[in-house]
Amino acid sequence: MTDIAIRAERLGKTYVIGHEDENLRGASFRRALARSARNLSRASLDMLRGRPIIAGDTTEEFHALRDVEFEIARGDVVGVIGRNGAGKSTLLKILSRITEPTKGRVEIAGRVASLLEIGTGFHPELSGRENVFLNGAILGMSRAEIKRKFDEIVAFARIDSFIDTPVKRYSSGMQVRLAFSVAAHLDPEILLIDEVLAVGDLEFQKKCLGKMGEIAGRDGRTVLFVSHQLGMVARLCTRGLLLSGGTLAFSGTAGEAIERYVAQSAGSNKRSFADEKRLEALPAAIVGVECVGPSGAATDHFASRDAIRVRVSLRVRQAIGGMLLGIGIENRHATRVSTWVTRLAEHMEEGQTNAEIEIEIEPDVIAPGGYTFTLALHEAGIVYHRIEDQCPIMIIDSGSQMTQFSNVDYGVVLVPARWRTRAAA
Repeated sequence: MTDIAIRAERLGKTYVIGHEDENLRGASFRRALARSARNLSRASLDMLRGRPIIAGDTTEEFHALRDVEFEIARGDVVGVIGRNGAGKSTLLKILSRITEPTKGRVEIAGRVASLLEIGTGFHPELSGRENVFLNGAILGMSRAEIKRKFDEIVAFARIDSFIDTPVKRYSSGMQVRLAFSVAAHLDPEILLIDEVLAVGDLEFQKKCLGKMGEIAGRDGRTVLFVSHQLGMVARLCTRGLLLSGGTLAFSGTAGEAIERYVAQSAGSNKRSFADEKRLEALPAAIVGVECVGPSGAATDHFASRDAIRVRVSLRVRQAIGGMLLGIGIENRHATRVSTWVTRLAEHMEEGQTNAEIEIEIEPDVIAPGGYTFTLALHEAGIVYHRIEDQCPIMIIDSGSQMTQFSNVDYGVVLVPARWRTRAAA
């Protein structure tokens, strides 16, 4: 196990959750008393058998993780991604030894520092200074080692004036800054980080990302990073773990993991209007529209590096003449981002009644965010058919410079530009 930092074998975590019987709500005093006695008896038996005491009339098992297996090599920077409820935080809590797995085992080679939730690992009544030494002691460091790092920790966290104030008085941002600084500077061999960094300000997030990169590149240290910011994962991580419904759906490169996640999250936004009666009276109509991804299938999720193809089906019952097809894209603020127009005569022969026309929007042009399309068949002074708010899509940042920040405003388009350095005069 010399080159393996973390190995998980058939890892599982099951929680027992209780439910109240809706039929017993508002029951008579006698029934309520009998119910309380029954629940007390069950709780007593659970306590005697060493089981957790669950409140409720009935119970069921919830599998947060099921048979998860993976190996992480020393020096890997691993992004753990997946939808809410996929099991990401549960996995990090097991690796941090905060909770035990129900089944399976984990082998960890090295000292682990974790940053999971705001306030985790801090005693609220102790000062920032005392908590730094407490965390260092938990990691097995001597007081002399912690002292050598202390000034660097405080400076990085930017809490010099409050270091002797009880942590319970800290704002959430101050707690996160100190927690990350402690975890990153006390020389862990393995650093586990949940999506708690979103609380920090933009400048501190940038510092954190730089520090994580420094940790990973120094002495083969290992980082596991949970985030919903896929672009940040793409820029920072070399490997990716994709969790889905408590199972490991994919383990491989970060780029492949992100592509699988985007595909997994995507749904079809294909719309057909061919059977609508009102269209039969129109001389020209849009009878179908869909957005097509790299696989050729209809989708509503795109990585920013993906080309977006909008495929439009038309039915024309009159001479094409100077008829035009226009497509506009709007962001979530209903701001028109761009418009494209083409002549039908370039795509159809005169007399042809049906056609399928496709436009391809180049990658890395439309800024990450949510969008819809407006489509219209028209010519000078006449609009034959117009439809709005079609094919809602989401474009996800897949690795731009902007991913080092959260809640960033990209604008509406990514305008190509070049940076250069000019010699000082």
